[in-house]
Amino acid sequence: MSKVSVTGSKGVMPTVIETIHGLNLVHLSDYDGSWDGFDNGSPIEGAEDASEKLVTVRALKNTLDLSEEDLDSDWRKQAVQIAAPVPNLDDEQSGSRSGSEPIQEDWRERLDEIRTQINDLDDQQSEIQEELRQVDERIDRIGPFAALGIDLGLLSGYDSVDVRVGEGPTDEIEDALEAADEVRAFETFTGGDVVAIVAAPAEDVGVADDPIGDALVGVEFTRHEIPETEEPPSDHVAALEEQRHELERELDRIDAEFEEIKHENGAFILRIEEELTIDVQRAEAPLQFATTERAFVAEGWLPTEEYERLVDTLDDAVGDSVEIEELEQASYDRHGGTHTEDVAQGTQATKGDDEEPGPEADDEQEQQKAVADGGSVVTMDDRPPTIQDNPKGAKSFETLVKAVNLPKYNELDPTVLLFLTFPFFFGFMISDVGYGVLYVLVGYYMYQSFESPGITSLGGVAMWCGAFTIFFGLLFGEVLGTHELGYMIFGDGGAPMGDKGLTPATAEFVNAWLIVAIALGVLHLNIGWILDFAENILHGHGLWGAITHSGSWLLVLNGLWIWVFTPQAAGVKPDFIYTTFDGQPFALGFSGLPLLDVFTVPAAAEVIPVIGGALAGFDVTLPLLMVLAGFVLLYLGDPVELAEFAMPFAHGVSYARMTAVLLAKGGMAFTVNLLTFGAYQTPDGYRPFAAPWNTIPEGSTEMFPGLFHMGPAEFAVGILVFIVGHILVLLLGITSAGLQGIRLEYVEFFGKFYEGGGKNYQPFGDDRNYSED
Repeated sequence: MSKVSVTGSKGVMPTVIETIHGLNLVHLSDYDGSWDGFDNGSPIEGAEDASEKLVTVRALKNTLDLSEEDLDSDWRKQAVQIAAPVPNLDDEQSGSRSGSEPIQEDWRERLDEIRTQINDLDDQQSEIQEELRQVDERIDRIGPFAALGIDLGLLSGYDSVDVRVGEGPTDEIEDALEAADEVRAFETFTGGDVVAIVAAPAEDVGVADDPIGDALVGVEFTRHEIPETEEPPSDHVAALEEQRHELERELDRIDAEFEEIKHENGAFILRIEEELTIDVQRAEAPLQFATTERAFVAEGWLPTEEYERLVDTLDDAVGDSVEIEELEQASYDRHGGTHTEDVAQGTQATKGDDEEPGPEADDEQEQQKAVADGGSVVTMDDRPPTIQDNPKGAKSFETLVKAVNLPKYNELDPTVLLFLTFPFFFGFMISDVGYGVLYVLVGYYMYQSFESPGITSLGGVAMWCGAFTIFFGLLFGEVLGTHELGYMIFGDGGAPMGDKGLTPATAEFVNAWLIVAIALGVLHLNIGWILDFAENILHGHGLWGAITHSGSWLLVLNGLWIWVFTPQAAGVKPDFIYTTFDGQPFALGFSGLPLLDVFTVPAAAEVIPVIGGALAGFDVTLPLLMVLAGFVLLYLGDPVELAEFAMPFAHGVSYARMTAVLLAKGGMAFTVNLLTFGAYQTPDGYRPFAAPWNTIPEGSTEMFPGLFHMGPAEFAVGILVFIVGHILVLLLGITSAGLQGIRLEYVEFFGKFYEGGGKNYQPFGDDRNYSED
């Protein structure tokens, strides 16, 4: 990346802004107001008007619920080819925009007409919706009385009896009235859930004393106010229903008018929004510049190979009216800030994030004077932005990297590493051809059917994860939890990776996948620290810094895990370390790593009585020396890091979670198949039926027949269990394998060499979608 400076008079600033915006190349630096005599610029004249128009357009767009998804190819073509509406903030200053379509002067009038139409319809819609709400409330009030079938005139106007209408449990209401001293006699009328109560109060109680209310204390009774109307309730409800239908028809008419406006003016509105957005960007650009009354200084970053293009384009636009300089070229550097080459001065400079200027820096006043005079100095102190440039296959994984943080310009982008390892881990944890195919299909749908970059990226990730799931599924010979594929492809011996260890007869396989997972983890951690080691040598602390900062952890990591697999202290280590790959279940002839003795501690009790006596005769092996040397180097480099002495072991063990997910997912699929197909026992152990047409082998005992073998009704239920069960396993596979895999990447792996914290390269400009420039 190169940092460039453009200096010129304010008279050419609008043209310079328009030219740079059109190139869509320069990531502008923000002036922080720190120079004497310079202030942040003010928006170009017309910015406020454009902002107000933009707010209006976006409000119209929101009211119409207009989005890019609404545009078919014809609409998009209409939006691009529309010739009328091209606003221009600086028509009065510089004439019509260079290279744009003809500008018609009535675009504002057309926008106002659309706004008036939409606002009128919106007001009508609000009024009708309010009327509709009131009608619904009235229907809710009168509806219960219609269910009673009693004229409303008979429910009010009495002096000697109390009348109450509401909803509640009739039996409890009658029991409460029967037991109430305030009520002498009563009668109830019901219709649906509605109860009408007519009660005569006791001799010493008046109607005004609310005898029914007192009697129903403690009973769940919802009272309905009696409407004041002479119409029968059913007729009144029918009239209200008709009024509601009429209002709903009016709403449909308004919706249809909205759709008509949307169809006729949608392309226009999107075009106007795009143009106004561009003009507001241009108008507010001076806020990032350093300006005086007559001049301006703008700085920004762009790809180095594009510098000459910027110079040529500005030269064609304004000639010698501005001075353009390449101030510095940033190069990759992981530690100590950004190494830059001061192109204008021909000197080398290194600027750290918190580093004070060296003695070679100009005096601040001289720098400001040089700037004011148009001199060439680095002025706005900011780091270069990041452009992620990865192979096409790995592009989708940039989203996962950004979920942590965008890489700084001066550090390694781990996208490719994530692309090479995350799908591998995911595929190992699921390892099923059936699920893999489904992941690929879902990912392909997401990738092809959505325009959101985030969704399409996740679709690409899903396809890669599905591909590796298919790969490991073939090695396990597994399809939706069944192992028939392994025998079909590889013969009677079954799949090359054997079994996942879900039955007692195959439990030894669990130990194998535990060792494999940890071995993959140690390899993964090695890659992380090796990258850190290389970057320290090339761009950071030098060879000694790399040895103490990264090499120390490499020694501890590898020494510790090599020692784990040596025979030393075998009595405190699990036996499967030495037997799993030496016959149980894989006969690969591996029974542990060689001891690699270096020396034996001599008897030295007379010199160091306690320690010497305890260690006398102890064999010091090469792995232990590696661990010891690593701790010594850690102490020499940064003693504080010794507090994390257990990290290589803990992080290595953390990769055992892959085996846990492998077994959990496999166990769930096994359970679904067990319920569906059933299982039998042979002299060698438990076996599933694995398919509805299979029969129990001779000499075997049925344990559970399975829904598929229990009759037609159970067979139908079995289909449901099979489909729903495997969909559940599929979804849980995403959450479990996906989250655990990404955790291993973010925490265990990225923590070794990656910091993040970069800013995205956002060039000043805009990609036009609905207009041509």
